[in-house]
Amino acid sequence: MSQNSCCCTSSACCGTPAIQTVSTQLTLKDKLGGWKVRWGLARMDYTMEPGIYAAGEPNETSPVLVSANYKLTFDTLRKHLTGLHCWLLILDTKGVNVWCAAGKGTFGTDELVHRIQETGLADVVAHKKLILPQLGAPGVSAHEVTKRTGFSVTYGPVRADDIQAFISSGYKATKQMRTVRFTMWDRLVLTPMELVIAAKTSLMLFGVLFLINLFAARPFGLFDFVVYAAAVLTGAFVTPVLLPYIPGKAFALKGWLLGMIGTGLIAWAYGWFAPPSLLLGIGYMLSLPPCSAYLAMNFTGASTYTSPSGVLKEMKIALPLIVLSLVAGIILLLIKTFVG
Repeated sequence: MSQNSCCCTSSACCGTPAIQTVSTQLTLKDKLGGWKVRWGLARMDYTMEPGIYAAGEPNETSPVLVSANYKLTFDTLRKHLTGLHCWLLILDTKGVNVWCAAGKGTFGTDELVHRIQETGLADVVAHKKLILPQLGAPGVSAHEVTKRTGFSVTYGPVRADDIQAFISSGYKATKQMRTVRFTMWDRLVLTPMELVIAAKTSLMLFGVLFLINLFAARPFGLFDFVVYAAAVLTGAFVTPVLLPYIPGKAFALKGWLLGMIGTGLIAWAYGWFAPPSLLLGIGYMLSLPPCSAYLAMNFTGASTYTSPSGVLKEMKIALPLIVLSLVAGIILLLIKTFVG
């Protein structure tokens, strides 16, 4: 992205602040930045300054696309604008993507109205039409925006890669453009964040286990690490990737099912279902599948399959069961650890 401001490209924008021009080609720095936030590094600092940006050489008749100030969202949009001349009106969503910001209210009516007025958009373009991403619709009252600003709202396609076809068709969206897809690749690129969260929690757990091993009759070792790592990978990676193929609707149930299978296979392979390791096997069967279930349930925040009410309902039912099973399993593991 160019850091240089551009001069007004038409008489319609005279008297307004200089508008920054952005490239539709992502640099290596942009790509590395996107990779970093996928892994949860400096996630909340990856933002754009709200305001108006120019892609190509837009004039007073060029379309206005509205988006969020989460830079990953901004970059995803602009890289699909090659050959187009348009304005980008970026809202202050506190560094949150469009879909989540719409649910939180930061991609909403008041912020959109405020940004239109603050940027002097009416002096930049001669028309009164805004193109908003479809996933931002829950946060915006279109008629209220028109009433307060005079700008009408048209909802564009779900995905940025359809924006060119949408504009060239006269702002008409096909059924495919309106369909929310959540492919295996879409799910896969979200898993690094889940793995990082699980890793941070695991570091604290390993610290506790180190202290326990100082007094344990049966110290935690490599086999224990393997079965725990399998449970984490099952909940934070395997379940999200295979999500639509796992029986059940609740994410926690999906994670628990895979966790039970994975833990059971490892426990069987290591002979933990027979004396003298039976207590250990039962302890892990009670404690590790709930870990997988919890990590899988955490993925509801990144999924298009869920609604806020559905997530709350699932958590209300699943969390007590997860805690009860986890506590029972930990007690058995501690008995085995200290008694031997």
